[in-house]
Amino acid sequence: MNKLLGLIPLAAFLALLPASAEAPKPDQDGFVPLFNGKDLTGWVNVNCAPDTFYVKGNEIITTGKPTGYLRTEKQYENFELEMEWMHENKTAMGNSGLFVWGDPIPAVGTGYTRGIEVQILVNFNADWATSHGDLFSIWGAQCKPDRPHPKGAQRCLPSENRCKGGGEWNHYKVTGKDGVLKLAVNGKEVSGVSECTPRKGYLALESEGAVCHFRNLKIKEFPSTNPKPSEIADVDTGYKSIFDGVSFKGWKLDDGAWKANDGVIRCAGKTNLTTEKTLKNFEILFDRKSPDGKVEALLGDKPLSLTIDAAKNAKPNSWARCRAKVTDATEAKTLALVAAQGLEIRNIFVHELPAK
Repeated sequence: MNKLLGLIPLAAFLALLPASAEAPKPDQDGFVPLFNGKDLTGWVNVNCAPDTFYVKGNEIITTGKPTGYLRTEKQYENFELEMEWMHENKTAMGNSGLFVWGDPIPAVGTGYTRGIEVQILVNFNADWATSHGDLFSIWGAQCKPDRPHPKGAQRCLPSENRCKGGGEWNHYKVTGKDGVLKLAVNGKEVSGVSECTPRKGYLALESEGAVCHFRNLKIKEFPSTNPKPSEIADVDTGYKSIFDGVSFKGWKLDDGAWKANDGVIRCAGKTNLTTEKTLKNFEILFDRKSPDGKVEALLGDKPLSLTIDAAKNAKPNSWARCRAKVTDATEAKTLALVAAQGLEIRNIFVHELPAK
């Protein structure tokens, strides 16, 4: 090191060192950006294709295909968030959302997280849902709407219609404090829910079939109010998706043996679906639905022992989460899902374990 410093000026040497990323600085109101306007740093593509969410012109844009979500790297508890959104289509229904206090990976049998959804919807109105800022619990989360829902759902319909239609930008202010969530649409509070569980977790943008734009995302955090462990969403433990929801990139298969559509793989032949990459020590989880309630997997040419999270979910034609863990492998092998007529698979996540 000393010899190197003697050969080049100190300033030039320092310029060779890797730059450390600076934390975003709060503005005068205490907000920091959730999106840097250039790339998806700070965000995790949970279960979508690589191009489902992309950056263009200081915006995050989702193609809407496949269904899934892009979440923050960190969890949030008490906060005030501001954002703008716009659906491209001016006439057809456009669906998306902001997930609040969500889990790192999807709930069983769906492409979405457990959490509270802030609806981002245009060109749809019914007696049970609106295009003007509904708040509701999804996939096992709980909440109490500020006003009783006409059908008894855990869903708060807005007090008035304030959202603009497709092709126009809307502003949302979302405030979460101590399990209470409020939404202001274009400058006025219209919806609210309380007694939310979880009340700490990840924030996420939803892909649900329509092109949607997001910009000017910023957040101001407030002090913790010490949620109980049962009130905190699951924490990321390193699981990564090995299925992008639309293609078989990274997999080996015979043409026509398996079909992929909107996050779901369906068996249509007799050939196993096998990873191109070999795995050694790892944890895997995936969801299955089959006519007989069964599913098989192979590691190399040997059966991989699978467990199901809850025995009641082992019944035929229902989604169940299957898991396996390998910690004593001496060599890496491919993983295969065994072909079975009528079998459906989704949410395939792997956590590779460090070598011992």
